[in-house]
Amino acid sequence: MIAYLEGTLLTRSNDRIILLAGHVGYEVHVPYFVMETLSACSLGDPVSLHIYCHQTERQPKPVLIGFNLEAEREFFQHFITVEAIGPLKAAKAMSLPVREIARAIEEKNIGTLKRLSGIGERTAQKIIATLRGKMGKFALIRENEPLSAPPCDFVDTVMTVLVEQLGHRPNEARQMVDAALKRNKAIANPEDLFEEVYRGENLNG
Repeated sequence: MIAYLEGTLLTRSNDRIILLAGHVGYEVHVPYFVMETLSACSLGDPVSLHIYCHQTERQPKPVLIGFNLEAEREFFQHFITVEAIGPLKAAKAMSLPVREIARAIEEKNIGTLKRLSGIGERTAQKIIATLRGKMGKFALIRENEPLSAPPCDFVDTVMTVLVEQLGHRPNEARQMVDAALKRNKAIANPEDLFEEVYRGENLNG
């Protein structure tokens, strides 16, 4: 099952791209908020996406849906557990960044959820009933922004979040960060460092 793709941007349309990876062109459906982050990319630029792959007996042709972050894909897997929201409808509905959708669910903000493409009041109520209480993690995802150069001092940024927002002791946070940087020396931004820390905690757990 395809879970991650890294390659070059071959073509782009309103709701999907073709990503050339290993001499194979993969058609990947991309939610609107993800497409916005790709707006600064030109054809031929490198792109990497976390992939949700949908394939069933009734849908034998694989459908690939791409996200910038592993946490966004995880949110999507929660989102499609809501009654009557399948993968393609969910991808189309996610016209706002995940952090905004997650906060709207936790705050029972039906107005914001109704701004999602194809979501009416009844479906918004189902979303809240199904997912409220599970969205705190996703409400912490960084604000949606075009892909750009990594910020400076990203290690200090991650340390601050681990200690001040997530409750870890400073020495514990330092150990988590050092271990993550040792496992993956290519980390160059806070998002990748958070993901590597998270991956390491899963391995240790």
